[in-house]
Formats: sequence, C-alpha cells, structure tokens
Amino acid sequence: MTDRNDRWRDLLRRANRGEAKAYAQFLTEVTPAIRTIVLGRSGRDAGSEDIVQEVLLAVHARRHTWRETDPVAPWLYAIARYKTADAFRRMKRGGHQVPIEDLAEQLPDEAQVDPTAARDLGRLLDGIDDRSAQIVRAVGLEGQSAGDVAGGLGMSEGAVRVAYHRALARLRRLAAGDEKEDETRK
Repeated sequence: MTDRNDRWRDLLRRANRGEAKAYAQFLTEVTPAIRTIVLGRSGRDAGSEDIVQEVLLAVHARRHTWRETDPVAPWLYAIARYKTADAFRRMKRGGHQVPIEDLAEQLPDEAQVDPTAARDLGRLLDGIDDRSAQIVRAVGLEGQSAGDVAGGLGMSEGAVRVAYHRALARLRRLAAGDEKEDETRK
C-alpha cells in the first residue's frame, strides 16, 4: 500500500503543479482502484461504470483539496464512497440521468483553447458576489490552496472550501440559465 500511495502522492503532487502527463498517469493508475470500490458497493450493476466516471470527475474537481502531506488513498477512497452513495440515493429517488453520449459535443477539447472562454467566465463571475468570485479565481483558476485563500480573506479553510463549492454550483446554474443575474447579491 505504501509504495502505491507514495507513487500516487508523487503523481498527484506533480499534476497539481501542472504536469499533464503526471495527471494522466495518476488517473490511469487510480481508475482500477475506484472501479473496485464502486463495484464492491454496487455489485455488477450496469450503471457502475457511470459512477466510476462521476468519481473521476469529482477527483478532478476536488484535486485541489488534497493536502500534499496526506496519503492519497484515503482521500481518493472517501470521494469514491461518497459519490457511489450519492449515485444510489439518486437512483432510489428515480433521479434524472443524462447519457454521457449526449454531452460529448459539449465537452471541451483540451488541445484547443476557446478564445471566448475567458470572456464567458468573466461574465459568469460577474453574476455572483465579489467574495465568491474572488475565491473561485484564487482556488479554481490560479490554483491557490484553500488555506492560502483563507488567510488572505480572514476565513477558515473549511469556510473557503464551502464557499468555493457553493460558488461553483451557482456558476453552473447561471451557465445553464437556471438563475437570473441578481445585482442585489453583489
């Protein structure tokens, strides 16, 4: 376990510093472990591969929350357990599922940079309060840790993480057109 954890730690540390090859290798190496967790909790359910993909997306979205001094495996396994449980709750409630094939055209090609992305992101960030936009810029765009941002804003690290995730949820709603821009919240 230690060798694998040390390898994952090295890969994720390098990935968080911008090494794309290290990140690709990290995802390649952790996917079988994630699949094992999901299958262990779901059995051989047909939707288990969708859950694996959800976990990988969550790992991508939350990779900034991993602390370099901590082992990777417990952090990774916690995300896998929670995302699997969330998926089962959704299925139990008859939650809405969208086939990934329907989203293929919307996923960005990482090889190409969209010249309007910065403009669009700027407009979306203008739709949320200033402090939330500052947190999204610092954590999501500049890659600062939640601890660093917390110190600069006089907040706790946990409060920054909560604010960051709430801001991302609000940005998703704004991007989808589910929420109108509210000038009173600025």
